[in-house]
Amino acid sequence: METAKKLTRKEKIAADIPKPYIGNRKWNVAERRKQAKKEATEVTVKLNHYPTSPRKMRYVADLIRGKSVDTALSILQFNRRAGAYPLWKLVLAGVNAWREHNPDAEFDEGDLVIKAIQVNEGKSLKRLMTAPQGRAYRIRKRSNHVVLTIDSALPLNAMRTIETIADDVENATSENTTNNENN
Repeated sequence: METAKKLTRKEKIAADIPKPYIGNRKWNVAERRKQAKKEATEVTVKLNHYPTSPRKMRYVADLIRGKSVDTALSILQFNRRAGAYPLWKLVLAGVNAWREHNPDAEFDEGDLVIKAIQVNEGKSLKRLMTAPQGRAYRIRKRSNHVVLTIDSALPLNAMRTIETIADDVENATSENTTNNENN
């Protein structure tokens, strides 16, 4: 009676055998999650540890939440608040990340929408400011984290160029004229 040879770790990796601590169900769920992430059109970009208070950044974030990307960029470009410039750069980074994630898609910046924007509190640096009579006041220099999600307004397969839409309109009008002539 021969016993089965125990495989080494390198042989298991070469044979593409899943790790023993992951069960079949958990493995399948993880694979489905990876596949859904590849097929998703939305992209998330982050800005961490930006040195301004979250409250000030939320004022600017509320201006662009739910807007199209080109509208958001124009709002941020002409806004004078301190948080406008970093958010403007973050939106541009999100557009570039969306292009990399969806290389085959033809789109206009008006087709992309800011799906979600979230401003969270980051670390606070604690400093002391001298006060009268030998006392000290505590100063909190706040920071924030911004999470921005950009998605296409239309489904990826519905994004078409103006030429294809114009061709469809021409075809429909030519079919209508031929139908009218036959009747």
